[in-house]
Amino acid sequence: MMEPIKRIKGTDDILPPESATWQYVADTIRRVMSLYNYREIITPIFEYTELFARSIGASTDIVSKEMYTFLDMGERSLTLRPEGTASVVRAYVEHSLSVKFPIAKLYYIGPMFRQEKPQKGRKRQFNQFGIEILGTDSPYADVEGIILNLRVLKELGITDTHLMINSIGDPNCRQGYRRALKEYLQPRLEKLCSDCQLRYHNNPLRVFDCKKQSCQAQLEDAPVMSDYLCDDCRKHFDKVLHILDKLDIEFSINERLVRGLDYYTKTVYEITSTALGSQNSLSGGGRYDILVEELGGKPTPAFGFAAGIERIIMAMEQSEGYETPKPQLDYFIALTNDEILTTAMEFAERLRDKGNSVNIDFRGKSLKSQMKQADKLGAKRVVIIGDDEFSKGVYLLRDMETGEQTEIPLSIIPNTDK
Repeated sequence: MMEPIKRIKGTDDILPPESATWQYVADTIRRVMSLYNYREIITPIFEYTELFARSIGASTDIVSKEMYTFLDMGERSLTLRPEGTASVVRAYVEHSLSVKFPIAKLYYIGPMFRQEKPQKGRKRQFNQFGIEILGTDSPYADVEGIILNLRVLKELGITDTHLMINSIGDPNCRQGYRRALKEYLQPRLEKLCSDCQLRYHNNPLRVFDCKKQSCQAQLEDAPVMSDYLCDDCRKHFDKVLHILDKLDIEFSINERLVRGLDYYTKTVYEITSTALGSQNSLSGGGRYDILVEELGGKPTPAFGFAAGIERIIMAMEQSEGYETPKPQLDYFIALTNDEILTTAMEFAERLRDKGNSVNIDFRGKSLKSQMKQADKLGAKRVVIIGDDEFSKGVYLLRDMETGEQTEIPLSIIPNTDK
């Protein structure tokens, strides 16, 4: 016997019945997106490496350490997408979506890839959904994105959430903050980890992303961005906070929140859940008003967020009252011999024509075994075609909830609530 091939480390097979949960999450996301008039965009899983180096930032951990990058047969450097925003913005510019949609409201659902150390809630192939709203610099767009994010979580039964928010300014007012932060960190440089020493030179704000306690201890008295915001960035942030207050959205300001991608400007936020323990982040995002231009488009303000589906499902499972979605089947057809199978399949197709889900067990098991299978599959009704029923041209319709059983001619499809 040959050695079986196993899945790659850091990836998962999503099997039934768990796949029903994933389908439920995706259906909920799409339903909520429609309430806000966001339209789905589907981009390639791999892109030119330059797209991510230019958008995310060559000095970030994602680009420098975590991307799956390879040369194709034409010696072009390609990368499996590590996040969704860069691909959406590339598509927005390439297809001139600004002409068709002055304000483009887009969302995506799909797999992303990062070569990280696999752990609970953090895989090498993971799934995200997110939104991008391009074409407006209104603080109301920031708030709508945050509210939409919270609504999706609420609709999925996740209510134990906390919203943290900050402003990281724009490239102009960030220059003064970068200088002040470097001055603060310079005498402490030897106490920082090797990664943070590199961040100090390339992008000192990334030091705040470090999870090592030794580095965090050196940041306790570090200067904060709010002291360096220009008037425009300050007004924008104050307006966002004012709108959140007016809409009774609870939040806290986190002066250390910077997010892990270089393209963010002004508003950044993160939503966490205590249900996830130390790895408590569910989703996050912010404004990125310069990215479209950096990827070859016209200057276009934008806002977006991304959320990890694996972590969302983990939080759902910890929520009070959560139940795994049970399989639902409208009809199970039980029969007693193969001679009846053709008639049963024809009957099943007539039921499906009416929009019903139908299952037939082809294994030739006993009627008792088939009834157990129907119950296991969550069938609402069972159509029983035994030898006696077949000879009389009828079938028995059993309601699995009440146990009520009715004899009906085979020529008649049962009334359904479809």
